[in-house]
Amino acid sequence: MSLPGHLLPSLVLLVAGFPGWAWVPNHCRSPGEAVCNFVCDCSDCSDEAQCGHHGASAALGAPFTCDFEHDPCGWRDISTSGYSWLRDRAGAALEGPGPRSDHTLGTDLGWYLAVGTHQGKEAATAVLRSPVLHEAAPTCELRLWYHLASGDAAELRLQLTHGAETLTLWRSSGPWGPGWQELAVTTGRIRGDFRVTFSATRNATHRGAVGLDDLEFRGCGLPSPQASCPPGHHHCQNKACVEPHQLCDGEDNCGDLSDEDSPTCGHHMATDFETGLGPWNHSEGWARNHSAGSPEHPAWPRRDHSWNSAKGYFLVSLAEPGTPTVLSSPKFQASSPHNCSLVFYRYLHGSEASCLQLFLQTLQPGAPPAPILLRRHCRELGAAWVRDRVDIQSAHPFQILLAGQTGPGGVVALDDLILSDRCKPVLEPAGLQMLPPAPWAPAPETPPSSLVPQNFCDPGHLSCGDLCVPPEQLCDFQQQCAGAEDEQDCGTTDFESPTAGGWEDASMGRLQWQLLAQEAAGGRFLSLQRAWGQLRPEARVLSPALGPSGPSCELHLAYHFQSQPRGFLALVVVDGSSRELVWQAPGSSTGGWKVDKALLGARRRPFRLEFVGLVDLDGPGQQGAGVDNVTLRNCSPTETTERDGEVSCNFERDTCSWYTGHLTDAHWHRVQSHGPGYDHTTGQGHFMLLDPTDPPARGYGAHLLCRPQVPAAPVECLSFWYQLHGPQIGTLRLAMRREGEDMLLWSRSGTHGNRWQEAWATLHHQPSSRTRYQLLFEGLRDGYHGSMALDDVAVRPGPCWAPKRCSFEDSACGFSTGGQGLWKRQTNASGHAAWGPRTDHTTETAQGHYMVVDLSPDALPQGHVASLTSEEYRPLAQPACLTFWYHLSLRSPGTLRVHVEEGGRHPVLSISAHGGAAWRLGSVDVQARRAWRVVFEAVAAGVEPSYMALDDLFLQDGPCPKPGSCDFESGLCGWSHLAWPGLGGYSWDWSGGATPSRYPHPAVDHSLGTEAGHFAFFETGVLGPGGQAAWLRSEPLPATQASCLRFWYHMGFPEHFYKGELRVLLVSTQGQLAVWSQGGHRRHQWLEAQVEVASAEEFQVVFEATLSGQPALGPIALDDIEYQAEQRCQQPAPSQGHMATPVSVPAAVGGALLLLMLLVLLGLGGRRCLRERGGCPFWSGREAATPSFDNVLFNADHVTLPESVTSDPQATT
Repeated sequence: MSLPGHLLPSLVLLVAGFPGWAWVPNHCRSPGEAVCNFVCDCSDCSDEAQCGHHGASAALGAPFTCDFEHDPCGWRDISTSGYSWLRDRAGAALEGPGPRSDHTLGTDLGWYLAVGTHQGKEAATAVLRSPVLHEAAPTCELRLWYHLASGDAAELRLQLTHGAETLTLWRSSGPWGPGWQELAVTTGRIRGDFRVTFSATRNATHRGAVGLDDLEFRGCGLPSPQASCPPGHHHCQNKACVEPHQLCDGEDNCGDLSDEDSPTCGHHMATDFETGLGPWNHSEGWARNHSAGSPEHPAWPRRDHSWNSAKGYFLVSLAEPGTPTVLSSPKFQASSPHNCSLVFYRYLHGSEASCLQLFLQTLQPGAPPAPILLRRHCRELGAAWVRDRVDIQSAHPFQILLAGQTGPGGVVALDDLILSDRCKPVLEPAGLQMLPPAPWAPAPETPPSSLVPQNFCDPGHLSCGDLCVPPEQLCDFQQQCAGAEDEQDCGTTDFESPTAGGWEDASMGRLQWQLLAQEAAGGRFLSLQRAWGQLRPEARVLSPALGPSGPSCELHLAYHFQSQPRGFLALVVVDGSSRELVWQAPGSSTGGWKVDKALLGARRRPFRLEFVGLVDLDGPGQQGAGVDNVTLRNCSPTETTERDGEVSCNFERDTCSWYTGHLTDAHWHRVQSHGPGYDHTTGQGHFMLLDPTDPPARGYGAHLLCRPQVPAAPVECLSFWYQLHGPQIGTLRLAMRREGEDMLLWSRSGTHGNRWQEAWATLHHQPSSRTRYQLLFEGLRDGYHGSMALDDVAVRPGPCWAPKRCSFEDSACGFSTGGQGLWKRQTNASGHAAWGPRTDHTTETAQGHYMVVDLSPDALPQGHVASLTSEEYRPLAQPACLTFWYHLSLRSPGTLRVHVEEGGRHPVLSISAHGGAAWRLGSVDVQARRAWRVVFEAVAAGVEPSYMALDDLFLQDGPCPKPGSCDFESGLCGWSHLAWPGLGGYSWDWSGGATPSRYPHPAVDHSLGTEAGHFAFFETGVLGPGGQAAWLRSEPLPATQASCLRFWYHMGFPEHFYKGELRVLLVSTQGQLAVWSQGGHRRHQWLEAQVEVASAEEFQVVFEATLSGQPALGPIALDDIEYQAEQRCQQPAPSQGHMATPVSVPAAVGGALLLLMLLVLLGLGGRRCLRERGGCPFWSGREAATPSFDNVLFNADHVTLPESVTSDPQATT
């Protein structure tokens, strides 16, 4: 599971969500005071509707979130150039550098705000501005998710403007990680009106594509007036209530400063460093500074705490990393039996090695005793001022010492030191002396004496014996030192030692993790305790940097957890900016201690472990949480088990040597057959499953790897069964990793039908090499409806048979060129290929691959032959059909001959024809009882320039069908279901009535009339708004004066909820001709239709499944398509649907020329509107049905405007 942000939205409710802390007023104040102040002054929260409130809890402090799914929540673009913000979604955008999915839903149907690519040569800034917001509490935090790749923008900036001052809350020039990144900043107390702006700046070298989603304000509302306050609370002058600890803490918690005014806090001694150090005038290494004109340091505070202004002053450590700085208080009288309290605000940002410690130094005649450590805060806390408080009872006069130590790249700062009225300064007696600063201050990690580096080791290295262990080898689960000093304080601990296994509290709110002694047993454990922070409510404790870890790495722990009614205890893995939940305590546990374990798996270095907890210590009962006896086991990446060599696996017992990678939050899962998910081995066993949306994931894909293997033979064959099923499923790839490099062996994209498919790949190793290798299955989340599955993986010595399917996307599929090397595997991605098609057939893009041979006279003289020979195919148990797609240059290049080699060479097909812009389908029937090969021969005609190309070979059972015909028993025949991005990226699928499926489809087919039969189908319920559709396209068919297309269709929609539509289009270079359509409710039965078609030029038949309204669950199915060339249709069958008089495409074009001009003008003028509404499926030639085919849509007697241009999808002129 993923952990968005710093906590679990499904597990955590902010502190305000606890009972008794929420107050929902039943009246509305005047609009000027009530609108956008983060408090629901109206019972329906209508006063906050334009500020991000969309049905969130009205409790004080609940997050006000905008996910942009319905509107921009009042945020507006104020850019002054064409580089600007707009509301967008991935399903509406064509190919480009922007997000492939939003952050809210994690799919292409979710909305976000985006800045599109901009081609201008001048620098430009896109600025997004919030609505006017009113009054932010001191605890206010703004969180958002942004998306861009390094190189897409020069700078991102988040600013807040109030009055005459603009505060820069955050600024970054990268580098930025992949996918959606979270940003969290505190605003501090803002009085009056303010706005927030998010800006992206690009220059001529940046594309400028940026996304923004899930913008959220937390803890921003001030308390509302109350008639009376709970016991112990302070009643402000404005009738608001604040807790006792919020009095005189340097923050305006009431909203009118009455909790900080002179009558309340006049006897406190506050130092804000605006005019000097005040009584804290003994400083070593600290200096006053401010943000305005500050050094260009990325971790430098951008404002002080006192005034929340860049002009305000604070105290900052100027010492070099590793050198402590000390700030000394005045001398105070003995405070016992009362408390002398110190409130202070700390800032630790930019380094995990920074540390701030607070000591008590008692002052006695003679040599002073060693200082006593009262507070210790280390690690990164972010760019925030965090409150703390220390209560001191001392029987002797004393001083308070604040020692800071800055880590590399970090900043340690202090502000607003407030001493209570019980802190009484004393005149310095003659016998009392100040402690000299610095020498006694301990290092941030307080290592035991055995870990103190010796002089002969570089800084940061660990000395053990004669070794100097570098930092990257500390806590890597591989012992370097004889005494294992390099693996001490690496997470494993019983919390009895002072170092607590290296765990450090990083809490910022009212809870913290502290070591606590058990009353009965006397041992210590990690416990949730009260704290003085004012920010995020949950408590966090982090391990040191760990890893890399091995696949079997586990964390074992003892815990207790009791919280009512809400709360949680969880373990999170922190890897850079990503956070993954790996364990949580079940429910609200009761009783005593329990033991459990969590699988961490193989992870790269560095990663950290984090316990996150939230309980209501003021709630009913004995609420609390604790952790003890944390042990990391089997974490060494070199650790081996008996299963490590088990690459062959049916996943029935376990996953053998296969394990899940953790580079993203998407994961493969071993699951048991259930419902529509069934395994290949037995139909009732286990298999590996990847569902792109369950649980919600944001990562680009998921990895399944085997443990490193030693080659058993120079050549091995890996076979496996896979399933790619669903109307919008992504890509499954197989790669071999050797010495850190991945070599792609195999890949498939889009649905391959609702059945298990067998595939194999040959593994080539260096002769006599012992170099280990890994196999890696990668499922990409470039589709969001469907599932991927793997089962029955097996490896054996020797080469594989020739593959049944070859797209040339990954390799040449073992084809050999007979030593001539004339056939070449090629892509036209650069646009500068010397010869060959502009696009391949598999992907129909310039990035796709195919095999091509240059037949120009200089390359191959007239009459000469270039051969392309496959590897051996395995013997066939029944007749089969080998299909392939070929492309010939415009001028006749020569002859393409196809031979089958089974003992001898037998010619089976010869093609001599003029070329064209389209790929054409070829097919040969094959019967072979022995191993056989296929040979393609290109015979040159001596024409300049000329070429032949091949793509998409597929061997399927059964005889070859006639062109344009298919009964779907063995597959889709020559019909293509390639998903088009402009239509939403959806595909027709293939299934049988008896096959379990997560998508509804007919119970029986038409061909056999039984559950064993098969058909093509599409589930329209997955279609979103914006004129999306799915196409099923025939191969190119020759021009015809009159031919008959017969087919059977099935529509299964609920009564009164029918929204789907099936249409038949004829597509050619002249446009698209709609010749048949069917809408309206149909009962669950197969119906026959026939359409007479005519075209003056080569064309394709397209079955289009689309919507005539809002989405509704229901399938459309097709079966027994028969194309009868040059035969007119007989008497029309019943239920023909709506049929137009067949008219040739050129005639339709001539009759609608003026309307075409209008269509072009509408398209140019409404580009932004189209994009916001989801895109037009007929926008550009790039999305044409086939390369060079236009996308102008005609009916037989009128023009149909695309749905995204008209408000009515059926609007015609």
